[in-house]
Amino acid sequence: MGYTKEDLEQIIAKKDISSSELEALLEAREKGDIDFKLVDVREVFEYDQASIDGTDLLVPTSVIQQHFNKLDAIRQEPIILYCRTGNRTGQVLYALDNMGFPKVAHLAQGIIAYHGKTSNGAPIPNEL
Repeated sequence: MGYTKEDLEQIIAKKDISSSELEALLEAREKGDIDFKLVDVREVFEYDQASIDGTDLLVPTSVIQQHFNKLDAIRQEPIILYCRTGNRTGQVLYALDNMGFPKVAHLAQGIIAYHGKTSNGAPIPNEL
């Protein structure tokens, strides 16, 4: 199914994003049709086992306060969070909403329900 730019912006505006919606967003971002940051909040060992291709940041919830500056630097950009099942991202989403982050959503069912491209052993996209 083809998405218009308006459709894509509406998807990002939602709080809960499905696997197929994230796949469409990543494809559109690759084409330059939309921009957002994809943030993994799982632990390093989980990221090493499998990560979504196109992940921009790894900010593990266990050390999120130490790396909050990485999230704060992208505060005004649309942010999509993911974890294993959507549980941790739900908590981070709630916290970021309360801190005034304007555009934050999450992969509602996490990477375990994601059907797009993933990688094992991908390099960590940022310094930890």
